[in-house]
Amino acid sequence: MIDIFTTHESEVRSYCRNWPAVFERSKGDHIWDTDGRRYIDFFAGAGSLNYGHNPEPMKTALIEYLTNDGITHSLDAHTVAKARFIEAFTQTILQPRGLDHKIMFPGPTGTNAVEAALKLARKATGRDTVVSFTNAFHGMTLGSLAITGNSMKRQGAGVALGNAVSMPFDGFLDGPIDSLDYFQAFLEDSGSGVELPAMVILETVQAEGGLNVAGFDWLRRLAALCERHGILLAIDDIQVGCGRTGQFFSFDDVGITPDIICMSKSLSGYGLPLAITMMRPDLDVWSPGEHNGTFRGHNPAFVTATAALGHWKTHDFTDEVRVKGQEIGDRLVDIAAAHPDLGGEVKGRGMIKGIAFEDSSVASRIARICFDKGLIIETAGPEDEVLKLLPALSIEPDTLQEGLDIISEATEIVSARRDGDTVSTSRKGTHS
Repeated sequence: MIDIFTTHESEVRSYCRNWPAVFERSKGDHIWDTDGRRYIDFFAGAGSLNYGHNPEPMKTALIEYLTNDGITHSLDAHTVAKARFIEAFTQTILQPRGLDHKIMFPGPTGTNAVEAALKLARKATGRDTVVSFTNAFHGMTLGSLAITGNSMKRQGAGVALGNAVSMPFDGFLDGPIDSLDYFQAFLEDSGSGVELPAMVILETVQAEGGLNVAGFDWLRRLAALCERHGILLAIDDIQVGCGRTGQFFSFDDVGITPDIICMSKSLSGYGLPLAITMMRPDLDVWSPGEHNGTFRGHNPAFVTATAALGHWKTHDFTDEVRVKGQEIGDRLVDIAAAHPDLGGEVKGRGMIKGIAFEDSSVASRIARICFDKGLIIETAGPEDEVLKLLPALSIEPDTLQEGLDIISEATEIVSARRDGDTVSTSRKGTHS
């Protein structure tokens, strides 16, 4: 069956090259292929499936809505499904945090949420430069690519990418140079060649960029710097929001209030496309239809997103994520320490963690062995040097440990092969 894809699908396909299987069904923490092989999922749809595959409360709500011939497509017309989502999101997420941000529905993808933020910041401030950071990833459309660090992805644009300036992320510079002092010098020296920007945008944890974590003090200093110079601060919470770091927003524990917030991926809770761009009310300077999209009214996603918010009515889910995140971190530290020859460093925050290896080929080799053993996992970083764990936040404890055991075994195999040994990579217990 794979021939159908290799013959007719574009060469641009990527994930399928690392996972040579045809997947057929999924539930909770597992995916099954057409041969009946079971895989533990430590990928979660690149962060779009924080609650696992086909979660029952969301599936029930979706089936009921479709069975009753609910509206599917509405552009930005008023619908009951959208009203219920806005009400639930406001009451469950925004109001308890003292946020009064307006909610905008762009096209239902993360990159469209970022494009909307870029356009809005420039319109609201009258300035055109946007500052992003080294190793940032904000999307694959032209505006988002201009503020993305990865050279391979940027080259895919085929045109010059402008109106953006890249500054060093927290920890990017070696030695005593402070990255925010560096940024401040560019802002305050008229000879720097950097004009006062409209907006600064960043991920608090750079997911695709290699699990680089911005320190809380660094983030607070950045927010203060932006406020002092009248620069809008935008947080891209597309992959590390929706509870991935513990709280619903990745900046909740930091003590900052972004002017603009971008969300997508697990917002729908079910893997259905949905995105929002939130802004302070005074920044809502759009003219009707000035930014739009045919599928901005994806009502089935509103339905599942409303059901997903049930996880956030108490602190129980946050506490659960923090416990699992600590378990993942502790286990990865043990794995890295057991193989000092690989030069592994544990990175990340909450339930987005991984190991960065000195030899950039190690992570990919471990990931391939993990797949052979029944675990789906990806790599990240500019050289794919990071083995990146992204399991569902709701993953069962036993399944989490089983997946971590596979990572441990795969790392042992790679380490042994570097020493000239051979170890079997046969799968165990992956049929069901």
